Amino acid sequence: MRITDLLKKDGIALGVDVADKNAAIEMLVSLHEKCGNLIDAKAYKEGILKREEMGTTAVGMEVAIPHAKSEAVKAPALTAVTVPKGVDYGAADGKPCKLIFMIAATTDGDVHLEVLARLMQLLMDEDFTAKLKSAKTPDEFLSIIDAKETEKFPEEAAKPAPAQSGSYRVLAVTACPTGIAHTYMAAEALVKAGEKMGVKVKVETNGSGGAKNVLTSKEIAECDGIIIAADKTVETGRFDGKPVYSTKVSDGINKPEELINKIINGEAPIYHASANEKVADDSGQKEGFGRQIYKHMMNGVSHMLPFVVAGGIFIALAFLIDTAAGVNAHEAGTDFGTVTPFAAWMKTIGNYAFNFMIPILAGFIARSIADRPGMLVGFVGGSMATLGCTFAAPAGDVPSGFLGALFAGFVGGYLTLGLEKLCDKLPQALEGIKPVLIYPLVGLGMIAVIMCAVNPIMGLINTGLNNGLVWLYDNNLIVPLGCILGGMMAVDMGGPFNKAAYTFGTLMLTDAAKMSNPDVAYMIMGAVMIGGMVPPIAIALSTTFFKNRWTPEERKNGVVNYIMGLSFITEGAIPYAAASPLKVIPSCIVGSAVAGGLSMFFGCTLMAPHGGIFVFAVVGNWPFYLLALAIGSVVSMLMLALLKRPLDRVKQK
Repeated sequence: MRITDLLKKDGIALGVDVADKNAAIEMLVSLHEKCGNLIDAKAYKEGILKREEMGTTAVGMEVAIPHAKSEAVKAPALTAVTVPKGVDYGAADGKPCKLIFMIAATTDGDVHLEVLARLMQLLMDEDFTAKLKSAKTPDEFLSIIDAKETEKFPEEAAKPAPAQSGSYRVLAVTACPTGIAHTYMAAEALVKAGEKMGVKVKVETNGSGGAKNVLTSKEIAECDGIIIAADKTVETGRFDGKPVYSTKVSDGINKPEELINKIINGEAPIYHASANEKVADDSGQKEGFGRQIYKHMMNGVSHMLPFVVAGGIFIALAFLIDTAAGVNAHEAGTDFGTVTPFAAWMKTIGNYAFNFMIPILAGFIARSIADRPGMLVGFVGGSMATLGCTFAAPAGDVPSGFLGALFAGFVGGYLTLGLEKLCDKLPQALEGIKPVLIYPLVGLGMIAVIMCAVNPIMGLINTGLNNGLVWLYDNNLIVPLGCILGGMMAVDMGGPFNKAAYTFGTLMLTDAAKMSNPDVAYMIMGAVMIGGMVPPIAIALSTTFFKNRWTPEERKNGVVNYIMGLSFITEGAIPYAAASPLKVIPSCIVGSAVAGGLSMFFGCTLMAPHGGIFVFAVVGNWPFYLLALAIGSVVSMLMLALLKRPLDRVKQK
């Protein structure tokens, strides 16, 4: 979605003079109203002011981006003003704001995050922001943005495809489990490295909104080879017969030139598409079993996340509505969240999404292993884990939860893979009925028998885990767990440790209702999210208050980490960790562990599994949650200041 699609001429006011921050907000809201973007201007303004109460939306560099998701918004839109004299917006760098964009977002989806991300990418260019500040007319203002977007995102420009002579030498596909940060950071790094090396690179991103900048069959046929930088399964059959180099997505961020050289120097093996063969990894050999297991699990997690996030937020809002209506949670007991009619509706819808979550996890793990034939086996196995079907009670009795779903996904997938190999020996005449009859029929029978036998065992393990967590809470031992989970979120910032902690936290939400003390599950989720918010915020603080530790480029980009950290995008700290891992990573781990432990100590709860400051409304004991976040971030910043020495004057210039 282009900025120029959201910003109208009538929504731009240049060279204005406003007395203070409130006056600037009033003007930007009135521009939205003038453009017909709002249903209720007053309600939308209240949303903007509530967001500002959480912390200023000034991002530094004389720029502010106030924003709010509201039911009072008709459709996503932007307004903008330039203030030559500046206005005090409470920016961290102390500078008055002279360029202000206001984002109006609907409650459907995360358009505000996409717009924020895009604006921050563009506004990092100081020449670009200077041109906007000096624009004389709205037409000139829009033309500056259009030119920059066309330069920055050429695949979106409505221009004919490049001629034959301009074909791409290297193609790439990037993908991470959540499809939010790593995916696009790797793509950006590969394209920039290609420009530096004089090699034309095109990258397809498999993000949360689906595949973008998709590689064409003509481009694949003409390229020297393909890089796959992904932590989840991507479609590779189209690359049959081409050199393909497969590695983890973090290598796309940290080693882009090395990966491009692998293709140019002919070091990538030829990929031969088949049902069972795996692409070589970054060692040039077959992928290790552990790496395969991780990719299969992340494929399930990435497809599960939308159900977790949307369902979790609906359920959290149901609790919030009952609380606002004066319902006492302890008196309501298990009815809390369903006492008032609207809360009951919200919780019911959220539960519908949650009910799909575990079958989705198992189904897409199995699909990653055995392709489409594995989906039925995984889905049914995951459903049986949710319902608790056994031989004694086929209608459901002993649910095995997410542990049973993981088991069903992996076992079902590998069983289906084995079944496919066995069926290779059947007569050619039966080829057509394999996918529609043999695989689903035999696979369903196998997983049904296995899950009926395994559910009681997995159910006991799951119950024991839940009881163990409650025991930790009852015995005041849950703080160390918060430290561990918070620290894990900072170990690899989006990698296996981070995803293991996040997956554990989100899946505990599904078992909350079954626990004798559901607050334990909500506290775990709170510790996980706060641990993921600390690293980028700590980096941003360090680049603000300890400028002599960083290069001018690092300081300039550090401001973006305020936004990324507050939005629970841990990956914003990755470039800094990659440049100085022995100093940045330990500092972030310690700060995240402190924040996670304090969150547990203060009894902070979180019923929504994602969103950062955008879901703080449903955080239990939120003032202390903010305090824990601030303390953890400052601890990381101070530790980083001790470990990272000031740059010499030559490096600073």
